[in-house]
Amino acid sequence: MCQSSILPRLPAPPSAAILSLILLLSLTTTTTLVAGWRPWNPPGNNRFNLSDYTYGDSKKYEGSSEFVKLKYHMGPVLTSNITVHTIWYGRWERNQKKIIREFINSISAVRSKSPSIAGWWRTVQLYTDQTGSNISKSVRLGEEKNDRFYSHGKSLTRLSIQSVIKSAVTARTKPLPINPRSGLYLLLTSEDVYVQDFCTSVCGFHYFTFPSLVGYTLPYAWVGNSAKLCPGQCAYPFAVPAFIPNRKPFKSPNGDVGVDGMISVIAHEMAELATNPLANAWYAGQDPSFPVEIADLCEGIYGTGGGGSYTGQVMDAQDGATYNMNGIRRRFLVQWVWNHILNYCTGPNALDH
Repeated sequence: MCQSSILPRLPAPPSAAILSLILLLSLTTTTTLVAGWRPWNPPGNNRFNLSDYTYGDSKKYEGSSEFVKLKYHMGPVLTSNITVHTIWYGRWERNQKKIIREFINSISAVRSKSPSIAGWWRTVQLYTDQTGSNISKSVRLGEEKNDRFYSHGKSLTRLSIQSVIKSAVTARTKPLPINPRSGLYLLLTSEDVYVQDFCTSVCGFHYFTFPSLVGYTLPYAWVGNSAKLCPGQCAYPFAVPAFIPNRKPFKSPNGDVGVDGMISVIAHEMAELATNPLANAWYAGQDPSFPVEIADLCEGIYGTGGGGSYTGQVMDAQDGATYNMNGIRRRFLVQWVWNHILNYCTGPNALDH
């Protein structure tokens, strides 16, 4: 996890048969076919992290492998201009909202200082649909809905997540617009809200709403603020779990451990929603119930040499905060994503860029 330090010694690559077995074990099971994510692989987690193996000396080949078979399954991707409609569930401070809003606005801010969030999104844009159309470079904030009184309680299941979305799009006053083609619905829960499987196996997930429950098929993602419940699991490396001794957490770039930890999870889910919104587009594996998607393949990699509990080569601001990408005005720490053309994980802060 040390920034700008000696990289861990990596084992030799396994055989194809062993690697295939590990990849099977890595697939995250869920009850409603969603993709879940946590920012690193703790000891005892059987999920396969490609960065545990090295295939040559090139510094940019983070997690590269000839055995990864990310395929296109002919489903739609988000090629139209993407509008992110946000649901703030629970109580949120004004500055917390500002941090998340700026991250989303930074995705299309091409004039941001390099390495930038917009540069990170360019890898996502490489993915196409069956007509050859690329994922949109335009991502903007849409309407917002505040649910500060916890209308569905402080303990949510995966299905009640969809009920929260239904309430937001069918509200009597200022409902969120319904846009199945290019709308992306982002449900964010505050630090005092527990969601099914939160902290134990996921920090966020994405899927699409059921017409029988919501009335429409809408791509959505949920991400929780882990500041109170499990920062060591879901806000890593800005918090460190107790079972990792002698490891100091990094200073968060925006002064909020929970929200700074959420940023990379939000990025992870947005990249996968854009490339696999209906669980039938870009993923590895044979079963769409257990997809390994473009951000799953690069879990734990934030810079050159990253993987496992090591972030890779990242940067320190003058105030000592850790980041790897620039937004419009703020800085963020965001994991890399898989480049299917080059067959490795990449990010705008790679040392040989």
